[in-house]
Amino acid sequence: MANFLIERTVPLPLDEAWRRITRWQRHGDAVPLTVVRVVPPGPTRQGTLVVARSGVGVLAFDDPMEVTVWQPPRDGATGLCRLEKRGRVVLGWAELEVRPGPGGRARVVWREEIRVRFVPSAFDAVVRRSSRYVFGRALNRLLRQA
Repeated sequence: MANFLIERTVPLPLDEAWRRITRWQRHGDAVPLTVVRVVPPGPTRQGTLVVARSGVGVLAFDDPMEVTVWQPPRDGATGLCRLEKRGRVVLGWAELEVRPGPGGRARVVWREEIRVRFVPSAFDAVVRRSSRYVFGRALNRLLRQA
């Protein structure tokens, strides 16, 4: 398994940073060759399934993730969302956290443990670096777009 951590401090209130990083369909706009759908559609809650379909043609696969923790930020408190990967290709979990940062800004933390089935653990460093790069760029884009 490859673990990675991405942190950003942004000039946004907590609730706006949270809204931007948990608009799931927008993740598809930010991650190359990916489309995201939410089951059931509507407000996210514990049990919501976020399905990212990545790839092209016969090389595409689904990455279903179940929301197991859904705690939006309230009254200046930290918000946390945990997604458990339930697919056949990508396994692990991701946590998105929004907490108070310096100067009234929001601190956004993306933690992930990822394992790609059929990819030997000898390639964990490559998976870690490439995931951190792709998801770091995605997080930047999500936080920039209102």
